[in-house]
Amino acid sequence: MTTRVSRATLGAFLGPAVAALVIVGIAPLLFALWKSFHYFNLTKLAQQRFVGLENYAAVLTDTVFWQAMGRTALLFVMSVPVQIIFGLSIALVLHRPGLTLFKTLARLSLVLPMATTYAVVGLLAQVMLNQKYGVINQMLGWLGVDPINFIGDPTNAFLAVVIWDIWQWTPFVALVLLAGLSTVPPEIEEAAKLETKSNWVVLRHVQLPYLIPSLVAVLILRTADTLKLFDMPFTMTRGGPGSATEFIAVLIERVGNRQFDIGMAAAQSIIMLALTIVLARLYIRFFYREVR
Repeated sequence: MTTRVSRATLGAFLGPAVAALVIVGIAPLLFALWKSFHYFNLTKLAQQRFVGLENYAAVLTDTVFWQAMGRTALLFVMSVPVQIIFGLSIALVLHRPGLTLFKTLARLSLVLPMATTYAVVGLLAQVMLNQKYGVINQMLGWLGVDPINFIGDPTNAFLAVVIWDIWQWTPFVALVLLAGLSTVPPEIEEAAKLETKSNWVVLRHVQLPYLIPSLVAVLILRTADTLKLFDMPFTMTRGGPGSATEFIAVLIERVGNRQFDIGMAAAQSIIMLALTIVLARLYIRFFYREVR
């Protein structure tokens, strides 16, 4: 016998979640979209006016915006493939039978970098990479290497952000891919290993098709994370030296919170949202086409 649930009961259960989604997600998005069509500077409130697509045109012709986009894309290209390679290697090791205690401890340790907030990671990097007092330069000194200016040199600062991003999010990739490997039927894996001794052949023809959903999820989430990466580089380098680590989210913060140009910052944010959606669709279409 099917029991009908009243609308009041559905509202009681779904209402708070829907209200939170509207307040935290949808309302700010609509506000940002509306303000992106306005000239809205907090220091010139009397001059607020509707400007249509002028903010978007200004953003798309702004060389500073495209330079920040280029740095963000370079960060993605340098960090995410490494995270996938390292994460897949860790997942394959943990997927092997045996060593139960080791795998349990490894899974627990993999959670720690992800549980550390971006801001704390940035502060940790700032302390460890300090040219005079940092532990990294201290250890390099034991090897006879002169202190390296990790934070003050533009190239070193950018590479430091890349390395710290790899350290923080490789465990996430490993756990997601490990979950994907757990969906492979054991009998298929065992049959494949009887047919060939090559681990690469097993990975390519047996395990990889089951990993496609996990890889797509990783790419979508890491793309979104990279485009909105702000806390770690800001606390670590403040976007410097110069603009060496001024990624797109750091630029948006500077335009909105330090130049007070809310309309321009909103237009930049909407463009980033649209780019994330387009890339997500491209990932899904490309990877699932490859499987078919």
